[in-house]
Amino acid sequence: MVDFPVSLDSSQRAPLPSSLFFLTNLLLLLQPGELNSEALDEEVKVVGPEESILALVGEEVEFSCHLSPYLDAQHMEIRWFRSGPSDVVHLYQDGQELHDRQMAQFQNRTQLVTDEIADGSVILQLRGVVPADQGPYGCQFFSSDFSGVAVWELEVAGLGSDPHISLEGFKEGGIQLRCSSSGWYPKPKAQWRDHQGQCLPPETEAIIQDAQGMFSLETYVVVREGAHSNVSCSIQNPLLIQKKEFVVQIADVFLPGTSPWKRAFLGTLVALPLLPALLTALALHLSRKQRRAREKLKEQAEKDKGKLTAELGKLQTELDWRRAEGQAEWRAAQQYAVDVTLDPASAHPSLEVSEDGKSVSSRAAAPGLAAEPGGLQRFSEQTCVLSRERFSAGRHYWEVHVGRRSRWFLGACLAAVPRAGPARLSPASGYWVMGLWNRCEYFVLDPHRVALTLRVPPRRVGVFLDCEVGRLSFFNVSDSSHIFTFTDSFSGSLCAYFRPRGHDGGEHADPLTICPLPVRGIRVPEEDDSDTWLQPYEPSDPALGLW
Repeated sequence: MVDFPVSLDSSQRAPLPSSLFFLTNLLLLLQPGELNSEALDEEVKVVGPEESILALVGEEVEFSCHLSPYLDAQHMEIRWFRSGPSDVVHLYQDGQELHDRQMAQFQNRTQLVTDEIADGSVILQLRGVVPADQGPYGCQFFSSDFSGVAVWELEVAGLGSDPHISLEGFKEGGIQLRCSSSGWYPKPKAQWRDHQGQCLPPETEAIIQDAQGMFSLETYVVVREGAHSNVSCSIQNPLLIQKKEFVVQIADVFLPGTSPWKRAFLGTLVALPLLPALLTALALHLSRKQRRAREKLKEQAEKDKGKLTAELGKLQTELDWRRAEGQAEWRAAQQYAVDVTLDPASAHPSLEVSEDGKSVSSRAAAPGLAAEPGGLQRFSEQTCVLSRERFSAGRHYWEVHVGRRSRWFLGACLAAVPRAGPARLSPASGYWVMGLWNRCEYFVLDPHRVALTLRVPPRRVGVFLDCEVGRLSFFNVSDSSHIFTFTDSFSGSLCAYFRPRGHDGGEHADPLTICPLPVRGIRVPEEDDSDTWLQPYEPSDPALGLW
């Protein structure tokens, strides 16, 4: 019985319960296989989330796992589990998903994304997160000659409703207030404070957990004379480090004891004719106080608005400067436009290159392979195509129309870099690329994934290679802005790199097309990109596995 590689990087992952390490050791002892060292140049391991995952109640969470280095996993058994292999969250076996093996808790709640399974990368989506989902998880890859596992923790949090404060009546020489809220997870913490920020001890507090595991809270406090003005009730989620707060204003005139209101009320017992005058005076007092409070709030709002306007002005000035700088750099790069064509001999069988060598797109399977056992699955080289041209000196610029494709990679790679096996698309491996994933996740690998925030989604991307200084820059032609620049020392000739990725079934499946450019003074009309000026947007944060 032989051990196999397991991804457990304690330097990058949050501490896991000892039960998970016991589970990992148990799996190591139970697996009989040994990885064939002659098949791969380096040890293969399973890589899962690099740290604990935090999910909100009712939302969706993704568990991504992949093999490193890349290895075709289409014929492997892939199992997601809870505290043990028998606690099946989702099971993929012999190219099929076995839903009948799932725990009842996860049935009809999971979806497997296998677009990149040929590269050894899969994603499990879990919908409708509930508190019971919290705990340890793992994913295991298994075949006749390999077995590996990765483990992580899922933490669940729920941000409850806004606090509601109600007046319960007079009690013990003061006014009793009640604060309530629901829909929290884990157990929330409540705090009463006076207008000076001092804590007010609660009279009673009750926290109840319902059948779904969510917590509701009720807390009471008695406010006495002298604790007037702002009284706040705040409820905090200890896991999210977020709180919700409600503030109420109370004047001494409403408090029992020695308040003017109570003395006036007692005086009416002796002098009833004075009652209308006293009520009128009280109403005027409250009206003036409310008017002064509104005026103060208005003044403060005007001050805050002025500060915010000034800050926004500074940010806009800096943004305009950076945009102008990026436009100047892009226009300077256009002077070095070259004619780039695709090399059909370098294309993966699943790609289709146009006759003029200017476009490439994905197709379901390569001709002549569908009838063979396993079909296209026999190939492990990257699904990419390179340019005919080789660049070892000088400056070179080309543009690629990406359209509305939801996934693509562009850039450059060393002409001599091997592509017959799985490789990490990073500068250390001879690849300098930018990519798009799932329509809105733009990124580069330098050497790890670096997310990019773009003001306008590019429909056309410019690539500028400066061999003399070792720079590869990307530009968004749609708004003439700079996107990202690699700085490196290139150890050999480079080729332009194109990888359209598999079509995900979306509405738009445009090919990657090399755009015609004015080369050596020849003017070529630009295409109409008027549809690209979209509203700014923010990409999702998700910790998304790309490979």
